[in-house]
Amino acid sequence: MKPALSLLVLIASFALYVLATASLYTVSETEQVIITQFGKPVGDAVSDAGLHVKVPFIQKVNRFEKRIIEWDGPPANMPTRDKVYIVVDNFARWRITDPRKFFVNLRDERGAQSRLTDILGSETRNVIAKHDFIEAVRTTKDRKVARDANIGTSIADARIGNLPPIIKGRSELEKEIFANAAPKMEGFGIELMDLRFKRINYNVSVSQTIYQRMVSERTQIAERFKSEGAGEAAKILGQRERDLKLIESEAYRKVQEIEGAADAKATEIYANAYNGSVQAREFFEFTKTMEAYKKVLTADTNLILSTDSDFLHYLKSDEKKAVMPSVSSGDPVEGLPSLLDLARPTE
Repeated sequence: MKPALSLLVLIASFALYVLATASLYTVSETEQVIITQFGKPVGDAVSDAGLHVKVPFIQKVNRFEKRIIEWDGPPANMPTRDKVYIVVDNFARWRITDPRKFFVNLRDERGAQSRLTDILGSETRNVIAKHDFIEAVRTTKDRKVARDANIGTSIADARIGNLPPIIKGRSELEKEIFANAAPKMEGFGIELMDLRFKRINYNVSVSQTIYQRMVSERTQIAERFKSEGAGEAAKILGQRERDLKLIESEAYRKVQEIEGAADAKATEIYANAYNGSVQAREFFEFTKTMEAYKKVLTADTNLILSTDSDFLHYLKSDEKKAVMPSVSSGDPVEGLPSLLDLARPTE
């Protein structure tokens, strides 16, 4: 009897263990549970941590995350309103707020991630297509000062170096995508917590074109600066030439004034010297006449003058001896060489 009783007790204990294992389940602080019976949810979601009871064998425990879950969407090509093709990579955070509705519509997190990719990708594409490329790049709509305050000051240069006006900015685009996608996620028992752009790049097919356009724009700005610099250099050189001419003219004027004053002073000295006596005046007249002869009567000079010409009054007669006033005594000096000899240039 004892071996049979021991075996019966052992079997009963094993049966109770199996029954307890199938009837009891635990819920942790980070999860929530949906009980299903033959594949259909039964009752409300269980989110209280601890030990719970279910109908054994016919009911199944379906566990879902209670914490915030990450969604990292794949990069997608999409056009902007100004026909710029870009690659947008964004991410979001979400959580399960209604496990029953979530289970009925999506079954598990893999299905939720796929549905999030569809909805958020679609809303991102719609919002990007309604705005220009600059809206997705700039963080806010507050427009900063242009990269260089001296660039694009004229109408012709309005597109060079200046950013176009921004209406919303990237933050507003993120909010718009979030506002459009959040109501759609509520129908799946999901609360969309946040959505942000992770990376925005040019499409590979247009990257080279964009880079070439950037190089062309920088080249235009460089050429504009070069031309402005050349203009400024020409202005400086012109001003230098004008200043130089002014300085030279002022110096020439002063030189002429000084020379004029010196000539006047010399003339005054000569006048005072030769007006001292009659002999001095005659000597001055004689020396000046001799100087004039030396300049006029050269080897190839031919003069036809009247006999009463004042210019040759010292040369009236070749036989007449020239008389030159004496500066010291005032008496005439005779026996000097002929005046023609004095006036003839020496070889």
